Amino acid sequence: MMTAELEQVPGFICFDHIAVAVKPGELDDHVAAYKAMGFTELHREEILGKDQVREVIFRVGDGPNLLQLIEPLNETSPVTKQIEKMGGRGGFVHMALRVKDIQKAFDHLKASGFKLVDAAPRPGSRGTMVFFIHPKATEKAAFGFLIEVVQEGAAHA
Repeated sequence: MMTAELEQVPGFICFDHIAVAVKPGELDDHVAAYKAMGFTELHREEILGKDQVREVIFRVGDGPNLLQLIEPLNETSPVTKQIEKMGGRGGFVHMALRVKDIQKAFDHLKASGFKLVDAAPRPGSRGTMVFFIHPKATEKAAFGFLIEVVQEGAAHA
């Protein structure tokens, strides 16, 4: 693609992270396993609001790609519902794509008919801004999984 063509799309840069749910009480065991695999822990945070999760972020190798482990804090967490859908097991929750300009990406995808979970970009963890694309992404293409769109915060840009 030509550079001018790339500037017309939402501005995706790379895969930001893959999110993996872990059952309540199992986060520390999973953290230890990923550290034993050589992943580097970068961040830990409890995210309240509508998410209600405890997260740990790992860097995969030396690249920009991250792995996010998320453990539900309570029964109201959407991750609790996701674990129930997976038969009580943890596993893949969503894929996240990094963008340069979150508002531009949001506006472009909305205008293109994508089903967006959030009404507008909102604060995420580690100083990011985020929004989610519904698993039934468009009228004709159901991706079947949640996609998070992420803009790094000023400290990470």
